[in-house]
Amino acid sequence: MLKKSLEIPDCFYKDKPTLVCPKDPTPTKKLYLSNLDDQKFLRFTIKYLYLYKRSISSETLKESLSRVLVDYYPLAGRLRNSEEDVEKLELDCNGEGAVFVEAFMDFTAEEFMNVSKWPNRSWRKLLYRVETQSFLGVPPLVVQVTELRCGGTIICTAFNHCLCDGIGTSQFLHAWAHQTSNPTNPTDNHLLPPPFHSRHPLAPRVPPQNSYPHPEFTRPTTPHDLTRAILSQPLVPTSLTFTSPELLLLKRACAPSLKCTSFEALASHVWRAWATSLGLAPSLHVKLLFSVNARARLVPALPGGYYGNAFVLACAQATVRELVARNVGEAVRLVKEAKERVDDEWVRSTVDLLEVERRRGPDMSASLVISTWSKLGLEEVDFGVGGPMHMGPLASEIYCLFLPVVGDLNAFTVLMSVPEGVVERFEYYMRDLGCEDGYNDGGVVNGCTI
Repeated sequence: MLKKSLEIPDCFYKDKPTLVCPKDPTPTKKLYLSNLDDQKFLRFTIKYLYLYKRSISSETLKESLSRVLVDYYPLAGRLRNSEEDVEKLELDCNGEGAVFVEAFMDFTAEEFMNVSKWPNRSWRKLLYRVETQSFLGVPPLVVQVTELRCGGTIICTAFNHCLCDGIGTSQFLHAWAHQTSNPTNPTDNHLLPPPFHSRHPLAPRVPPQNSYPHPEFTRPTTPHDLTRAILSQPLVPTSLTFTSPELLLLKRACAPSLKCTSFEALASHVWRAWATSLGLAPSLHVKLLFSVNARARLVPALPGGYYGNAFVLACAQATVRELVARNVGEAVRLVKEAKERVDDEWVRSTVDLLEVERRRGPDMSASLVISTWSKLGLEEVDFGVGGPMHMGPLASEIYCLFLPVVGDLNAFTVLMSVPEGVVERFEYYMRDLGCEDGYNDGGVVNGCTI
């Protein structure tokens, strides 16, 4: 029997949306976006939901937002097509402002935590929808602050992904929270890196040099569009949390011959559970695509405070038979090798490839995509009322998110949507941490019947 996340009530808007502009004058200019910024597959918004038990004044948040936008003035601008190249985007730093909406919901923080185990369609009420004819018409930053009956607060934000990655959004949120919680001394931000706006450190080489085959972008000669097949069925969100002892159990399955991180062990486990639960053909070639932060992998490293997109996709690949018939250590080895390939030359080659082929996107024909939100400090954003009760996405997608767990820095929550018919199988394999030696044709894994 499938579990359900119950709907939340409607929001009542207190007034029309307003535009929050930088408090002081800011530069008026065009901001170049790197090829990693304006990739076609990043043309969406990153939507965060924060739930706080205590009240946070909308006026205070609005005032602090106007102050932080002085430093982060590009988020108050607007995206445009470049006049030199219609395939490329640029940012018009014109100070138009971020969208800010105030709302009320007849609900308590405890009720939200009790009935909403993971995102559902009703959560969309918590973020104002900007009516526009195109993606470019949506302001780079949209904020909705919803007051709850109990006095709690929900803050939802939508960041245009073409302007910042997860590290960049976390950097901005912490800066905004600092301005909110330190209104009398907002300049005392010595612990926060100042934003670095220029994207030219990731400009392509002249001429472009494509040094690698880049399997993350290469479609198979005989494609199998697994994504289309999955989307032809109703999708159901599923969320599982892995504690430190459970992650240690996974990592021990790789020892003593292979040392690995919690991410590498869990990513390999999810990849195997995903391929097995979908009942894929043993000969099908499947990929695992996951984001790798390139900031410190470049030579020289990117400047501190760089908040633009500075990640590339690493790619591990195997046939389904190779992936699920062997122990988890073999999958971990593939993940580690994929991550280790990402060095300065790999990143530069990716940038150059996108310069030559602007329409090139990741191969999604038979791929699982993992995006990591943990270890970014997203769950520690404090607007002066303490940390959040809950932090996570506004929606569950077909790709997989590794989310932080409030109160446990070493735990991960895995959230993704899978076809309705395989939810129970997927959750079974995900929970089965004791079966490490592969899935055989008899339906037995290390002595565990499945």
